[in-house]
Amino acid sequence: MTSSSPLHILVIEDNPDLAANVCDFLEAKGHTVDVAGDGLTGLHLAVTQNYDAIVLDIVLPGMDGLTLCRKFREEAMRTTPVLMLTARDALDDRVAGLECGADDYVLKPFALRELEARLKALVRRASSAVTPSVLRVGDLEYDPALIRVRRGTRTITLPPIPLKLLETLMRAAPRVVRREELERAVWGDAPPDSDALRAHLHVVRAAIDGAGEPPLIHTLRGVGYRMMAPDAL
Repeated sequence: MTSSSPLHILVIEDNPDLAANVCDFLEAKGHTVDVAGDGLTGLHLAVTQNYDAIVLDIVLPGMDGLTLCRKFREEAMRTTPVLMLTARDALDDRVAGLECGADDYVLKPFALRELEARLKALVRRASSAVTPSVLRVGDLEYDPALIRVRRGTRTITLPPIPLKLLETLMRAAPRVVRREELERAVWGDAPPDSDALRAHLHVVRAAIDGAGEPPLIHTLRGVGYRMMAPDAL
């Protein structure tokens, strides 16, 4: 799958006007789109069909988007990229979506061109070849060939964007990585709003730093971030 290939997309959105606008725009761009107006129907389609990407609203009748995404990841064990739609401004709500397994988010109102560009980027990252060398920082290990993250005896699952951030930090360790470098590694020359990096890094930290484990990612305020093993401090 290349970024220029037509995509098969599932849109789960209960606002019929918004769903129709998204559907019409994406189909005009050559993509195939299915639409679900509630969470239960959306989850059924998501687990019974093969989609390249899913556009998911948070507020839905029947089952909210956060619950749907969590079930899709943890119970159905599906890895299809999920782009979450939200009208909420609070960072905590965006973090909650990412922690439930969403790969990225856009805030309503959004430009349809941006939505398509983000979907293409998610699909491109999900299908891109990975570098086979195993990365290690302290007791954290990432095998890009298997897309497997472990810390000690724990196996850790991360969506594509937090996984890319983790890989970038691990490859650079113990060097300090500036915010701009991390944003460029994930979003290229078109980074999203200023809270996006912080939200995704929160997901990374919450996943890799378990109870009683020393933190591996360190913030240098106003500069960037550094991954370093505790015994290297």
